[in-house]
Amino acid sequence: MPKRRFFLPAFAVGAVLVAVAAGPALTGGGGGTAAAATNGVLAATAGCGTAPTLTSGTHSMQSSGQSRTYILRVPDNYNNSHPYRLVFGLHWLNGSAGAVASAGYYGLQPLSNNSTIFVAPQGINNGWANTNGQDLTLVDDLTRLIEGGLCVDTTQVFALGWSYGGAMSYAIACARPTVFRAVAVLSGANLSGCNGGTQPVAYFGIHGIHDSVLNISNGRSLRDTFVRNNGCTQQSPREPAQGSLTHITTTYSGCRPGYPVQWAAFDGDHTPSPVDGSASPNDARTWTSGEIWKFFAQFANTTPPSSPSSTPPSSAPPSSPPASGQPGTCTATYRAVNSWPGGFQGEVAVANNGSTTLNGWTVRLTLAAGQAISSLWSGVNTGTTGNVTVRNADYNGTLTANATTTFGFVATGSSSTPPGNVTCVSP
Repeated sequence: MPKRRFFLPAFAVGAVLVAVAAGPALTGGGGGTAAAATNGVLAATAGCGTAPTLTSGTHSMQSSGQSRTYILRVPDNYNNSHPYRLVFGLHWLNGSAGAVASAGYYGLQPLSNNSTIFVAPQGINNGWANTNGQDLTLVDDLTRLIEGGLCVDTTQVFALGWSYGGAMSYAIACARPTVFRAVAVLSGANLSGCNGGTQPVAYFGIHGIHDSVLNISNGRSLRDTFVRNNGCTQQSPREPAQGSLTHITTTYSGCRPGYPVQWAAFDGDHTPSPVDGSASPNDARTWTSGEIWKFFAQFANTTPPSSPSSTPPSSAPPSSPPASGQPGTCTATYRAVNSWPGGFQGEVAVANNGSTTLNGWTVRLTLAAGQAISSLWSGVNTGTTGNVTVRNADYNGTLTANATTTFGFVATGSSSTPPGNVTCVSP
């Protein structure tokens, strides 16, 4: 996909970097008082109580058969007996780990008061295409490496990023809901996939109302995934008027305890550093750093409630669907999510319109000439061109009455002709 779509020329010289937010630091608790696990036993890792094997700086590692690099920031006066919060900072398209690190990991590191370990991985081709899940594997490998070499509180692992980095943060929330406590997605879209996407994760989405690169509808769609997953009350949050130069942050009501959803819409374009009262982004004056840090820090000294028993797989869905049960009535609705020269992204909503539980579903659709699916998530497809069949994955086949699930895909070819003959068949 063209790189120009996710990085405005106005920020090409680095103005997009988020630096230290003004105001006093929010501590959110020191490393030694990070979250405690059940029965008072700290959720500590193998790196606790031993000499650290990792240090601040730029490092390389092998992941998926490739050499990958990352930048690590270990707190000053690191104490190996104190479990620390761990935050992943994901860069934007054509950005770099170095840019994230030099900007204080989106401005959070100066606010952390040495309570947090920060890591900024480097994406392949300076992006997060997550081809064959290789970027997700890198996150897994880094998490394992850091937890083995440093003292980490496993209930306090977070991710955030802007633009393509926001897309990767969303992919992490979808695929690793039992590993990551919360994510913050700034001006993101579903570009890195969503393997899973059915379990709750604390979620904070931030987006400009007139984003000319990734329309705000993309951010709303990502947000609504976790509004559903977290059991929040559906609503249409207020958003500022264009020309108001303000932002409005909404905390959803009715969410499952421990899994809040926040949404901040601002009067601005594609930037991680909007400023109230100004049309010009400013790294030092932006409100985003402080609000994200406050969102993450609220989870100190808490453990996530028990997760649902139906845990999505950490890799690609299996090739066989679950056993069929009693019949139901389902419908399938296609919508375009994003497009670029030579490719597009689509999503299909599968709804159970019957009065009984649906156990298993199959969607059939027809791609136009020249279109071919290159990746698909939250379903199992047969065929990639022409007539394509998609069956449910093992974790989203059971739909109660009036329930809905989705699967998505990325395809090559023109988006001018949407997939046709989209139908759903129940057992």
